[in-house]
Amino acid sequence: MYKDNKILVVIPARGGSKGIPRKNIRMMNDKPLIAHTINHANSSEYIDNVVVSTDDDEIKFIAEKFGADVIKRSKELAEDNVPLDPVIYDATIKQEEKFNTVYDFVITLQPTSPLLKTSTLNKAIEKLCEGNDTVISVVDDRHLSWGYDTEDDKFYPLYSKRVNRQYLPKQYRETGSIFATKREFLKEDSRLGEKIDLIPVSPHESIDIDNYEDWWVAERLLMKKRILIKTDASHEIGTGHIYRGLAIASKLVNHDVMFLLNENKEIGINIIKNYNYPYITHKEDNILGKIKEYEPDIVVNDILNTSSSYIKSLKDEDYFVLNFEDLGGGVKYADVVCDALYEHKIPLKNLYSGHLYYILKDEFYYQPYKEIHPSVKEILLTFGGTDPNDLTKKTLNSILKSDFKGNVKVILGLGYMDKKGIEKEFQDYNNIEIFEDVKNISEYMISADIIFTSAGRTMYEIASIGVPCVCLCQNQRELTHIFGNVENGFINLGLGSEVKETDLIKTINDIIYNYDLRLEMSNRMKNVDVRHGFENLMKIVKPKYLEFEKEKKGRNVKQ
Repeated sequence: MYKDNKILVVIPARGGSKGIPRKNIRMMNDKPLIAHTINHANSSEYIDNVVVSTDDDEIKFIAEKFGADVIKRSKELAEDNVPLDPVIYDATIKQEEKFNTVYDFVITLQPTSPLLKTSTLNKAIEKLCEGNDTVISVVDDRHLSWGYDTEDDKFYPLYSKRVNRQYLPKQYRETGSIFATKREFLKEDSRLGEKIDLIPVSPHESIDIDNYEDWWVAERLLMKKRILIKTDASHEIGTGHIYRGLAIASKLVNHDVMFLLNENKEIGINIIKNYNYPYITHKEDNILGKIKEYEPDIVVNDILNTSSSYIKSLKDEDYFVLNFEDLGGGVKYADVVCDALYEHKIPLKNLYSGHLYYILKDEFYYQPYKEIHPSVKEILLTFGGTDPNDLTKKTLNSILKSDFKGNVKVILGLGYMDKKGIEKEFQDYNNIEIFEDVKNISEYMISADIIFTSAGRTMYEIASIGVPCVCLCQNQRELTHIFGNVENGFINLGLGSEVKETDLIKTINDIIYNYDLRLEMSNRMKNVDVRHGFENLMKIVKPKYLEFEKEKKGRNVKQ
């Protein structure tokens, strides 16, 4: 039904723009402004002809280069005070004479709406096919508005009750980007039919470039990338991967970020829900299918080891792939692999490892370095999101048997298995406080004099503020996390499940009584830069992505 109609798109583009001189042919992102609209129109399977009406030879040249017909507008129709109706009518008549045809629909598209989607244009055509005479693009413009009475010289509200914006009656403003009408209603002084329908568009699509501020916003929106972060959290893998994803997402404010989570791993889903980031879920065997549905530009994998087949499949779809902590077969095929925890033995040109690439949570940038005091008054225990070996309880019991008489704060993660049990076991100790899944963990860290933790990502957070730290590794994999060593200011006791209670008690006593040792530990941490990991990674990713985009465009041209 939709393809049975003869459809013309008219793009009016004068050369004498005032707000931004020559704006229609200025480069926006990677092409002239008008080219964006021409491309959107030519991408529609419904459109028969696209014509630009202009009085300007430069605009004519560029419009033809990007695949549009051109009608040279008369001087009379190019005056500032001339409305669009006669311009669109003139272009339509001339196109009909040229092709010896009569169009069914005539659609006006503005060259100053570069963010208009072809899918929105198609919806307007479909609405005309469904019986509407005219279809106009609009944006929801509800606000608490005020009017002005010139006679009484006072302002008055245009609303009956002050409520939040979303509860106000719907009010739409024309965007100007689409004005679609049946040919029979197109006249020299009107394009408006009898049965009118509206297409609400997003604020982004509604942008009409009239000044430099509009240009700045539109250009950045066109540069936005769709970034999908595949990660999870569970009792088996902990929560560090998902928190790194959140740290990355918080820094990507100029892009669209979506999390992809396993539908069976509720810990991860709950964390993302708590932070209000958008997410989609996948079944165990349908990761690739969900990624293809989202159509990302960049795929970030923070899932530990990846397979060769998985990463190859992503590259076959022409995605840019960034992996974290990947020791699997997929490491050879990703565009960039970043690994702050492991120092890889095999050199690969796409692999970047070490503490310089650790991505710190935002809250740690606001904290000063710890001031080390002669006496230890507070110890903090934080063994990650799940603590599968219950190193929390083991360390608590050792502290109680040591010489330490100060306060102990314990932070349990979302995945800690026996919250009620540990709270009951230590409820009679007035110097022990137990907290669950705190959001501002840096505040607890900076107030502590000593921290006990596992040898995961928390080490880097602790190093960023210089608090003396003792590490107990959760598993064999953590034993390979070489950052937690003496050179960087840590005492690492190795595999926590094998550490004897007597050795743990001795370590506690040694460190609480040795001010010089704690001072030296803190000073060594201060000499390690873990505050610029995101910037260091972006210095690598950005040029690689630009090269990837260039090669991708070359492949698309050949196709």
